Amino acid sequence: MKIVYFVHCFFPEHFYGSETYTLNVAKYMQGEGHDVHIVTARFPGEAAAETFVDNYEYDGLSVSSFDKNKHPNTRVKDTYYQEEMREPIREILQELKPDVIHVIHLINHTSVLLQVINELQIPVVATFTDFFGFCFNNKLQAANEGLCKGPSTSRVNCIACYLKATADQQKNSLLKKATSSTPWVNLTAHVANAIAQTAPTLLPFEYRGVIPDLKYRPDTLQTCYQYYDAAIAPSKFLEKAYLSNGFKEPLHLQNFGVDIDRSDKPDRKERALRIGYIGQIAAHKGVDVLVSAFQKINNSELHIYGPEDQDKSYVDALHQAVGDCKEKVIFHGTFKPERMAEIMKELDYIVIPSTWYENSPLVLLYALATHTPAIVSDVEGMTEFVTDGENGYVFPMGDSEKLAEILTDISQSPEKATLMSKNTHYSRSTKDMAEDVLSLYKKLSGIDS
Repeated sequence: MKIVYFVHCFFPEHFYGSETYTLNVAKYMQGEGHDVHIVTARFPGEAAAETFVDNYEYDGLSVSSFDKNKHPNTRVKDTYYQEEMREPIREILQELKPDVIHVIHLINHTSVLLQVINELQIPVVATFTDFFGFCFNNKLQAANEGLCKGPSTSRVNCIACYLKATADQQKNSLLKKATSSTPWVNLTAHVANAIAQTAPTLLPFEYRGVIPDLKYRPDTLQTCYQYYDAAIAPSKFLEKAYLSNGFKEPLHLQNFGVDIDRSDKPDRKERALRIGYIGQIAAHKGVDVLVSAFQKINNSELHIYGPEDQDKSYVDALHQAVGDCKEKVIFHGTFKPERMAEIMKELDYIVIPSTWYENSPLVLLYALATHTPAIVSDVEGMTEFVTDGENGYVFPMGDSEKLAEILTDISQSPEKATLMSKNTHYSRSTKDMAEDVLSLYKKLSGIDS
C-alpha cells in the first residue's frame, strides 16, 4: 500500500506532538512493508530552501517539503484556504499516486488539499491533534483568556481573538489600546462586525478583508472537511469538540500510543521531592502558574525542561519571578527524545498547568507510562487520563493557590509519591495505535494487505 502523510512541519527542525505522531505511525507502516512518503512544509520566515519543493530523508523516511517562503500568507484566508497551494499539491499527489492519504495537520497545506484529494478520488483519513478545524487560534481560548466552545453564530468571538492577537501591530494608539485590553476587545469586535455589515468602507483598510476571512473560516473548513472519509480523535474531549462544532464524518476514538521504558520507579532516597515540567515554555502552557505556586513551598525542587527561545519575554519574566528560589527552580533547556525515560525516572511528579484545552499531550502519556503521577489543570483533554488522588491530582485551571496547596501537601508527605506511582500506568504503545490506524486504512482503501 502506498501511504502519503501530510503534516504542517516535521523533523529535524520540528519535533513536537503532531510531528512525533507522524514519525511513529509512518515508521510502523514502513516496517510492515508499506511504501510511505511524508509531505510537510517550511513556515514562512524560516530559512528558505533552494527550491519550492525540497526532498530529503529523515530516519529512513522519504520527505517532501514545500517552502512557504515562496507562497507566504498575505491575508487571514491564506492560513486556512490558499489557492496558490492547489497546483503544487496536485502535482505531488499525481507523482506519488497514493492508495490512501493521512492528514495530520492542514496548516501550510490548507484546506485546498482536501479539495484536490476529493477531485483525485483518493481515500483520506485525518487525525485531529488540535482545534484547527473550527477555531481561529487552534486553542479554544477566548480573547479574555478564558475557555471557548467554538465560533459563535456571528463569529464576533473569532474577531475578538484576532484583534487581541494582533494588537501589538496596530499603529493607531487608540485602536491598539482598545484591542489589547481584555475589557474592551469584545466591544471593539462587536462594533467592527456591525460596521463590516453596514458600512465596510468605514473600517480601517487592514480590517476590510480580515473580518470576512474570519467569518467565512468555519464554514469553509466544514465544507472541505466533508471530503474526509474518516477521522481519528485521540481523546474523548477532542471527539466531543469536533462533533459539537459540526463535524459529521465518521469519527474514531483512538488514544495515542507511546513507546518508553515502563520499568517501576527506582526507590526514592532521602532527597528533596522532585517536581517536573516538560514542554513548551509559553503563556498558554501555564508555566507562570506553576512557578507562582512553587514559590510557596519548601523541601522540593522544580525542574523545568523546554526551549527558552520560543517566547523570550515570557521566559525572562519567569526567571525574574523565580527571585530567591533560583537554587530550587532549575531551567534545563531541551533534551533529546531518547532521554525521556531517564528524566521521568528522576521526577516524583510531573505538572501540566495548561490554561487551554490540552488534547492528551504526549508528555502526560509518557509520565503515566513511566509511573510518574501527574498534576494537571482541570481540562477534559487531560482529566480523562488523570483521576484525582489516584494517579495524580487535578486543580482549577490557572489557580496557583490551589496548585500551591497540592504542592505543599505532597512536599510534606513525600511518601505519597511512591504510593501513587504504583497506581500510575499507561499501557497503550505505538504498535497498538498504529495497528488501529492501519485497520482504518485497509477499510477505506479496500486493500487487504
